[in-house]
Amino acid sequence: MQDIWGGFDFSYLLSVLLSVVPSLVCITLHELGHGFVAWKLGDDTAKCAGRLTLNPLKHIDFTGLLMMVCFHFGWAKPVPVNMSRFKNPKKGMALTALAGPVTNVLLAILFMVLYGLLVHPLSVSSVGRYLLQMLSLGAYISIGLGIFNLIPVPPLDGSKILLSVLSDERYASLMRYERYGMLLLIVLVATGILGRPLSAVISGVYNGFLVPVALGIEKLVRHFYYR
Repeated sequence: MQDIWGGFDFSYLLSVLLSVVPSLVCITLHELGHGFVAWKLGDDTAKCAGRLTLNPLKHIDFTGLLMMVCFHFGWAKPVPVNMSRFKNPKKGMALTALAGPVTNVLLAILFMVLYGLLVHPLSVSSVGRYLLQMLSLGAYISIGLGIFNLIPVPPLDGSKILLSVLSDERYASLMRYERYGMLLLIVLVATGILGRPLSAVISGVYNGFLVPVALGIEKLVRHFYYR
């Protein structure tokens, strides 16, 4: 038991625990983004279904949440959309689908701006450092959720965006495989076939764009604090 206890990776367990709250925030705002844009474009299906809410329980798909906590990319329960209610159905569906990933990009930037603003006051305590870790994890998870959902495989958002460029016949043919799409994605992620390159892309965006945002804000705070 001592050997098992000594060899247990507590840092991974802590990372998983700290990922839960950011994952719920990212999932909730992602789906809220879909529902809000659909409502503004004329479809109140999501609103009538009670999905225009900040209550994460309305949006959680537990398999998708588990994937997000463990792999830092996943999915939520799809917001119901009736594209026939849009003035331009194809354009409306594409904009509604795009709203989720765009929301995640903006949320990731917000997380890193907050990190840059709060890194000095929070880094002096252990609780503060955990909060900073949650902010950085939140940014990584949010950008991961956004990028993952842009994959053009049903039922992810990328497949809905394809609607604006494909003919109705080709799109209908693609959506026949929607029921198998998520199972295929889980297998591809779990085996690393999709998981490794996807992680590389997410890490590249995180390190190449989001981290510089936090560093830039931190530098500004230092400048005004010490001048």
